[in-house]
Amino acid sequence: MAAKKKLALITFDIDDTLYSTTEFVRLARENSLKAMLAAGLRIDLEAARAELDEVVQEFTSNDEHHYDRLLQRLPPECLADCNPAIVVASGVAAYHDTVFGQLNPYEDVLESIKRLKEQGYNLGVITQGWTVKQAEKLVRLRVLPYLNKKALFLSEQLGMSKANPKFFQRVAGALGLPPERCMHVGDRPDRDVDPANQAGWLTVLNKRSGRHHERVCETPPLYTIHNFWDLAEILERDFEPA
Repeated sequence: MAAKKKLALITFDIDDTLYSTTEFVRLARENSLKAMLAAGLRIDLEAARAELDEVVQEFTSNDEHHYDRLLQRLPPECLADCNPAIVVASGVAAYHDTVFGQLNPYEDVLESIKRLKEQGYNLGVITQGWTVKQAEKLVRLRVLPYLNKKALFLSEQLGMSKANPKFFQRVAGALGLPPERCMHVGDRPDRDVDPANQAGWLTVLNKRSGRHHERVCETPPLYTIHNFWDLAEILERDFEPA
């Protein structure tokens, strides 16, 4: 039997890796639009959904004025007899209510991460997005007790995208770890697999419920998983904590 390889660090992406970002965002926006209609917005739900999708595509998901922009694009009669500020506030409140009540990790994530920590693995996060948003997700997903607080790396704080191999080089260097003993798990070939491979890391493509994992990898991942139990089997078979 071949000797198991030693792992000094395992990092996880957040979105569509620790929880279903795609499904959550769909639900939150749906709840927001229904609240805006209840507040007096006169438009068919399907038409509102299509227009909001265009807004998000044009201004990115990090824009803070999706609902304001949505109302700007609609005919004036859609806002007849209602205050646009109340309509927008209703949408924002419904979105936040969804965050408070339904931002949960995948059903296997907490138990798997807990077991990995108990086995002695050093666990962290590498994520792309606005610092305050990504940090809030970590808090709400209840994963922080199992992570090394010095191994939480957010793109905005580093001033570079995860698509840049230097991101992964910086992480390994900051922790004083050889890249060949670092593993990253994520759903995006362009941000989680290719740049980590180029930085000399071991990579795991998480093909679960997200919309990005079907993109073509320029360099193949070392492993492909569909849930965290798959990851646990790989680690049990091939690796041990350094």
